[in-house]
Formats: sequence, C-alpha cells, structure tokens
Amino acid sequence: MRNIFTKLCVAAAIGAAALVTAPAAHAAGVTAADTHPELATFTTAPAGEVSIQAAGDGTPAGAIQWYKNHLGSTGWQGLCEKAAENSYGVTGVWASANAHWNGASPKHTTGTPPAGSFVYWNISAYGHVGIADGSGGFYATSVGGAIGHGSSVSYFNNYRGWTPAAVPHQ
Repeated sequence: MRNIFTKLCVAAAIGAAALVTAPAAHAAGVTAADTHPELATFTTAPAGEVSIQAAGDGTPAGAIQWYKNHLGSTGWQGLCEKAAENSYGVTGVWASANAHWNGASPKHTTGTPPAGSFVYWNISAYGHVGIADGSGGFYATSVGGAIGHGSSVSYFNNYRGWTPAAVPHQ
C-alpha cells in the first residue's frame, strides 16, 4: 500500500510540474529598437510576494500575481498574448495581441491604466500586450528578454492604449 501511495505522489508531482512549465519559446518579434531599457526594472519576485493562490484566478490582482510569479521566465518569449491570457486563467482566446486590441472594448488611449488592465503596443507583426500594474507601469514578456516589469508604458515604442481588466473572451 505504501509503495502505491509513493507512486501516486510521484505521478502527481510530475503532473503538477508539467502544468506549471512554461510553453516552448518562439521567435520574439520584439527587438531592442522597440524598447527603452532605462524604463525597465529587472527584479525577481521577493520571497514573500510569490503566491499561487491568487495567480491566474480571473481577477486583476491574480493576473498581476501571475506575472510576479513568472518574473525572469523566458518561456513565453513570442507568446505575449498567451501570457496575458494565462495570467487570467484562460488560453486560446485571441490569436495575437493585435487581434485582442482590435476585438476588445472599450479602448482607452489616455490615462493611467488601472491595475490588471491590458496594455498594448503596435510593435512586431502581431503587436504586443501586457498587464498594467496600476501605477503607470506594466508586466509583460520581452522586458529585457524575459517576463519583467516596465516602470512606464513608454518602455516599448508605439503605445496603443489599454482595455479594462477582465477575463479575456470574444
């Protein structure tokens, strides 16, 4: 009985690890010419700030926590829309950041994006998307080559604007 229990625990651990493993990397499409590195903060999540309870739970706070939990990860390079959707606990809603921007509403091109709202840039063939931190900055892929935090939406060129925080849907 003990041997079966041990095998079940090992299988569960392997399955859980597979669920949290980042997707395979693809060509990013965001180049150094698209960024202003001086507007980025390169940090790792402080020990007390990593929480799996809130991450990806469909709330703005959960979306931000998801990005904090993945700071420094390169597994979502070229998959910014997937990362933004995963932060809200869904996947496969929009084909790209451009499709998300074109399909979501209402669109705002001014003002400070509220925490958890989607922020968009018109860079690369598919655009770029991240999640606002509520203080004028954002979390996204391709910040210094990984998931990171930018202190201003001006970190990337060609800022489009933002749409409200919500679980992505069409």
